Amino acid sequence: MQVSAAGMAPAALRARFGGRMAFWGGIDTQWLLPKGSPDDVRRAVREMLDLMGRAGGYVLAAVHNIQDDVPPENVWAMLDEADSYRM
Repeated sequence: MQVSAAGMAPAALRARFGGRMAFWGGIDTQWLLPKGSPDDVRRAVREMLDLMGRAGGYVLAAVHNIQDDVPPENVWAMLDEADSYRM
């Protein structure tokens, strides 16, 4: 799920295809991971899991490969928030 692409709003995708397909991605690699703060990343992970993960069929992941312009702190924030998340 490339959330910054046209027609890829997670809520709309979930409403249209939820229960019929699984979703992968959703954590932005163009702005959020390289330029956001660790708190921004944690907030985005929680929001994505709240929206997409409740009924299953979602794999939390970066939209694309994580590039070398992403601070390691943001990668750890994504992984740590996912690990500590409770529905």
